[in-house]
Amino acid sequence: GDTNLIFHDAVRPLVTSRIINDTVEALNKYDAVDTAIPSADTIIQIEPDGKTISAIPDRRYLYRGQTPQGFKLNIIKEAYASALKDSAFRATDDCGVVAKYLPDVKIGVVRGEEKNIKLTYPEDVYLLDKLFQINSINIKSDFDFQSLAGKCIVVFGGNSGIGASMIEIAKAHGAKCYAVSRSHFGVDVSDRNQVDKCLKSIAEKCGGIDYVVNSAAILKKEPLMGMDDAIVHQIVDTNYFGVVNVAMSSYPYLKESKGKLLFFTSSSYTRGRAFYSLYSSTKAAVVNFVQAIAEEWEGDGISVNCINPERTSTPMRISNFGVEEPSTLLSAENVAKAALGTLLSDITGQVVDVKVKDFQ
Repeated sequence: GDTNLIFHDAVRPLVTSRIINDTVEALNKYDAVDTAIPSADTIIQIEPDGKTISAIPDRRYLYRGQTPQGFKLNIIKEAYASALKDSAFRATDDCGVVAKYLPDVKIGVVRGEEKNIKLTYPEDVYLLDKLFQINSINIKSDFDFQSLAGKCIVVFGGNSGIGASMIEIAKAHGAKCYAVSRSHFGVDVSDRNQVDKCLKSIAEKCGGIDYVVNSAAILKKEPLMGMDDAIVHQIVDTNYFGVVNVAMSSYPYLKESKGKLLFFTSSSYTRGRAFYSLYSSTKAAVVNFVQAIAEEWEGDGISVNCINPERTSTPMRISNFGVEEPSTLLSAENVAKAALGTLLSDITGQVVDVKVKDFQ
């Protein structure tokens, strides 16, 4: 068949694999494909003097063009051949060239994304930096865990909640699982020596470690000034220094196995929450830390990601928020499935959103 070409603006760095895949797929049906999103604003058409309105088109049929754009080679080649013969040739994008010079060619449209913005103005640099900071993805929910068989998985915080569900599912698929906590192995993640000794012992038993997960965290829902210093330090030591300790202690084993490291953040990481300021701020730090070490360790073959679940029914949440409407909460089992699916994926440096609707 004809060669397919994909054109993309380098100044749109937040394009997703979903958009690219949809563009490629659409080329099976169309000879030209554009990426676009509905206009959220009313668009006005002005008179040549630029001072008065000549028309206000129906916004339902107005979309904002993005990239990538896809073409059959012969189509884009023919369109530009005609365009270059036109002394009045003027176009803002490649689909516009096809639309003008090959009007009989139907141009398909795939759904873009609001965050797929174009770096045009100085202010966009700031906006893009913030979007990079909170960039997240979703992964499929139909997971195949057969490849977990024989893998060595260590889960810090694996005695309850999401961690315990990960252990249960992985064991059922033949993985060698170790649930590590204060009550199992007597390990406090805020103590680097305890984490070191624990991983060394497990690596010797398993002959290596493939995956390390840290789901250990503390949430105390109360005003900051109502907490004593001991609780403040316990939360920060567990939720942040525990993450650092697990990462540093895991590094040599994961470097050897080209393994995966997984942490957990919270939907509160994007904005601090009153009455759990320490929890939300440490979860923001986890995201920043994951993005940084994923880049540092990529050359060593280590993948590092974090899971960002919506509100999840766990003992920790119930103890802080009480009984809530079950339909508004994720189950620990479903979050565990998404976490294990992330371990089996090829992604790194990502915040993986897990939403209630993904499992409905």
